[in-house]
Amino acid sequence: MKEEFHLIDQLEMDQFLSRDEWIFLIEHRSDALERYLFEKSEAVRIREYGHDIYIRGLIEFTNYCHNDCYYCGIRKSNPNILRYRLSPSEILSCCHIGYELGFRTFVLQGGEDNWFTTKRMAEIVAEIHSHFPDCAITLSIGERSRESYQALFDAGADRYLLRHETYDPVHYRRLHPDSLSAVHRRKCLWDLKEIGYHIGTGFMVGSPFQTAENLADDLLFLKELNPQMVGIGPFIPHHDTRFSHEPPGTLKLTLFLLGLIRLMIPKVLLPATTALGTISPQGRELGIRAGANVVMPNLSPTEVRKNYLLYDNKICTGEESAQCRDCLEQRMASIGYQVVVSRGDSRNRSI
Repeated sequence: MKEEFHLIDQLEMDQFLSRDEWIFLIEHRSDALERYLFEKSEAVRIREYGHDIYIRGLIEFTNYCHNDCYYCGIRKSNPNILRYRLSPSEILSCCHIGYELGFRTFVLQGGEDNWFTTKRMAEIVAEIHSHFPDCAITLSIGERSRESYQALFDAGADRYLLRHETYDPVHYRRLHPDSLSAVHRRKCLWDLKEIGYHIGTGFMVGSPFQTAENLADDLLFLKELNPQMVGIGPFIPHHDTRFSHEPPGTLKLTLFLLGLIRLMIPKVLLPATTALGTISPQGRELGIRAGANVVMPNLSPTEVRKNYLLYDNKICTGEESAQCRDCLEQRMASIGYQVVVSRGDSRNRSI
């Protein structure tokens, strides 16, 4: 058997792969290897989670951001964007709508907006928790102090999503201004884990200057961190950034990495992301078949969705919340999976 097929078998048996082995595997992708991988990765996700697909209600509550990441459409120096903030009552209204539609996890995502201080965010989290005690509250609001993370956890937040974006400090510097660093990003993740959050991290696939070596380092970091969720999606350029003319990440490499992550961390939660559905009409379905088991319909008010564009051509910006849920339910049923009403907690409980 070829070496790359043998490495897939090693992953399935929970054996450690070296950096050189990861690089070899990524560089020797083929249609035959992908089929071999997806057969195993889908079997593992069925073993761990059955045919259930967990839904998360995504609430994009602010597109203000004090950061200036070079690839991001809502970076602070983009003058061609209509800024907005949802009020606490509007956020709670989104949760009420979502609860009636069967959502039992709410994901509050936004730019790093200084208006939402720790005190304000803690009050919002506590209010949601008091109204929906049977629901999980996930935050995705960037880098904050350990004290802030602790206060939000104490207020009722259960999970925190913070993509590390890229492990390599040199690559990170080419994508971000000097005020941000890969080392600090990872420190935030370790702080979150030590506090007790279920954590999610991840990276862009096919971002500018990315190499197989970068991806190998990302996978080694995931193995070390052992998060409860990993979110990866293809890089998609935004027209108002310095990378507007860079090629997007590919569907095939994103799916391949999803399959590898499913084998490496069998009990992890893996979203089939909106970005995956943006680069291919069947992207999310293919993501599920590669080993993913989470989808994240949008609960944000339709009038603000078009202003939360991290990248171009984002799908589902005009659909009502019920439409988003119904559409995904039908799409999942078409490939033999079922959307379930559940918090959808990760079975990867190692904290």
